[in-house]
Amino acid sequence: MTGAQAMIKCLQAEGIRKVFGYPGVAIAPFYEGLYNSDIEHVLVRQEQNAGHAASGYARLSRKPAVCVVTSGPGATNLITALATAYADSIPLVAISGQVSSELLGRDVFQEADMRGATKSFVKYCFLVKNPDDIPRVFKEAFYIASTGRKGPVLIDIPIDVQTRSLKKEFAYPDKIQIRGYKPEIRVNVAQVRKVVEAINEAKRPLICAGGGVILGNGEKIIREFCEKFNMPLVHTMMGMGVLPKKHPLNFGMLGNNGKPYANKAVSRADLLVIVGARIADRAIPKPENLLRRTVIHIDIDTAEIGKNMGPTVPLVGDVNDIFDILIKEEIRKSDPFWLEELEDIKKGTIDRRIFSDKNVNPNILVQKLSEKMDDDAIYVADVGQNQLWSADNYIMKEGRFLTTGGMGTMGYSIPAAIGAKMFAPDKQTVAVCGDGAFQMSMNELATMKVNNVDIRILIVRNGYLGLVREYQYNLYDGHYIGVKLNDWPRYDKIAEAYDLRYIECSSNEDLDSKLDEFLGSDKPCLMVCDVDFENRVK
Repeated sequence: MTGAQAMIKCLQAEGIRKVFGYPGVAIAPFYEGLYNSDIEHVLVRQEQNAGHAASGYARLSRKPAVCVVTSGPGATNLITALATAYADSIPLVAISGQVSSELLGRDVFQEADMRGATKSFVKYCFLVKNPDDIPRVFKEAFYIASTGRKGPVLIDIPIDVQTRSLKKEFAYPDKIQIRGYKPEIRVNVAQVRKVVEAINEAKRPLICAGGGVILGNGEKIIREFCEKFNMPLVHTMMGMGVLPKKHPLNFGMLGNNGKPYANKAVSRADLLVIVGARIADRAIPKPENLLRRTVIHIDIDTAEIGKNMGPTVPLVGDVNDIFDILIKEEIRKSDPFWLEELEDIKKGTIDRRIFSDKNVNPNILVQKLSEKMDDDAIYVADVGQNQLWSADNYIMKEGRFLTTGGMGTMGYSIPAAIGAKMFAPDKQTVAVCGDGAFQMSMNELATMKVNNVDIRILIVRNGYLGLVREYQYNLYDGHYIGVKLNDWPRYDKIAEAYDLRYIECSSNEDLDSKLDEFLGSDKPCLMVCDVDFENRVK
């Protein structure tokens, strides 16, 4: 058995049936192995999008997904996707071809030091030098990617290692033990007692749920906990979906671009229970403002606890394990006056944002779109003003809201939506992006068509890189430079080129009928909604 054949056997042992990639000479032996296997290969049009598509697939499957690239520029193109997955804790196993072992370090054609280049953006990077190590390396890679704080793992494998034969009989490990990596953390009972005492002493407790709750499959237990103890909840952008938007205990997204009443709820709370969130600058710009209240920080990763603010009570562990214990404890329900206070704050909050009355109002657009989407639909938001409008106005029901919150990578939505739809072909899937972000990944329309992936793509068009333009307006007196996209491309011609249905909307009056047509299309559809460039997030 060659190293390449062993790689295929490893993926099959992990239950992998689909990989996203872009071939090249240095990974060609692996592709030869794929040829006779039952693993489907999805050819993307650029390597970064192989990582984003795998990310969308992993977020729906909640298991590691696989992307494959060749050496040199193929591998370096993937780095942005790895950094994106790392920032959002998405489990990926990335395989990169490498030049022959004896040529390493000699700056030969298409050699890139991927271990050095990705050190800051992966949980671990393997350089395989012996084909007999392949079963162990793959088992460790999937184990590292899917345990503890999840994230991407890179396997860099020289072409000669792929072609050489194993000297030992292939045996994929049943279990793995890695010295220095022990992510199985038992919940500290003494710390749980402190959490219970802190909650019972609080008059205005509040849960802040982050993306770790969803990554840890903790939505159900958190919802059960909130409902049992009448506990109000706010969430970060990545934590959207822990509670449906219209749930009476959901008080919205906090942060710079969140709901003002969610931020006021945080400021009024005397106890903040942070679950699965690092509380970075977008969520709480000044963590020192929380020093006067009790803070419980719950996370599976010890490195995340206290990274941005010192908690009163730290608690490390899996969200399901911890809340399975807490839900059985004698915890006092939140006082009705606290929920009434939060409702009064919500009703009394004035929205001071400015939106133009020209063309389509982006708030109304996202509200109507999400209302009309299926209850279990997948909404993938890109980055820029469209992301902020989406996060602020998306009406979460029982579906999924996907975006890149940690790295904020433009061009994410289309490949991620393709990956998500490939895992869940029966779920309605919509990618929402600005006209700038669309042009970063519109080449993946070919991937969508070739693989018969029926997604809807909605472009919010204002002719600018809107968020940067807004920043230049606010901080540099409207000195706009490098932000105008002009009138290109011709989106109707792009839709025609890829055999997509095309819809355009430029008024609120036409929005209902156009969205019905968009969602009801019998084939993949591209819809452009014109919004005014003077719209402001704040």
